[in-house]
Amino acid sequence: MARKKLIAGNWKMNGLLADGTELAKNVAAGVKALGKPQCEFLVCPPFTLLQAVKKALRGAKVALGAQDCHFAEKGAHTGDISPLMLKDLGCGYVILGHSERRADHGESNELVCKKAEAAHKAGLKTVICIGETLAQREAGKAVDVCREQILGSVPTDSTASDTVIAYEPVWAIGTGKVPTTADVEEVHAAVRKVLAKKLGKGNANKMRILYGGSVKPGNAKELLNLPDVDGALIGGASLKAEDFLGIAKNAGCC
Repeated sequence: MARKKLIAGNWKMNGLLADGTELAKNVAAGVKALGKPQCEFLVCPPFTLLQAVKKALRGAKVALGAQDCHFAEKGAHTGDISPLMLKDLGCGYVILGHSERRADHGESNELVCKKAEAAHKAGLKTVICIGETLAQREAGKAVDVCREQILGSVPTDSTASDTVIAYEPVWAIGTGKVPTTADVEEVHAAVRKVLAKKLGKGNANKMRILYGGSVKPGNAKELLNLPDVDGALIGGASLKAEDFLGIAKNAGCC
């Protein structure tokens, strides 16, 4: 089943007002120059840049997303931000369950699921992240770990229209190390089978599963044209408009 690829940039904790705005303007200009690309684009800057990036992206077919949210609509949660606040700012997406959130903040599958439910209720699409550590990979547990994360992190009423899955092996994020194409293909195929069991075959066949972990223009073609790979969640390379757009071009979506 044909699924339109999604090229998503996770800026993480990078960018002050001036350089973040400049990056967004360059991405917007680059996407406009593509005419009618065969993929969709998404950028997820830090909270402090959401308003400025929204303005800089005006007129370009680039969706705006955030990097996390709380599960509550409002309340005494100092330092947090609610899904409704993100929606009010103009966000269409939110990344949830990134391995850095799971590791740095101890986020469990149950918490990620609770956040996803709240995000969907607020009208946001979620990019739910899964992925194994190096120790888990070497122990032959990569598929088992991803299966457990899917079953625990993805709400039971999720659909292809409100949910994207991003497979990011933890050991490949920002390291320059990339799994073999066979490894990526194996995990993505297994994830789709788990989604079919949890959400139904129809939803699973339509749901996009992104790959993330040291994606760059040089390896985009081989990674993003594998079966069941429907785009990329890009970290470091998304901080340069040329590289971000180059990934889309080399993947054949433009």
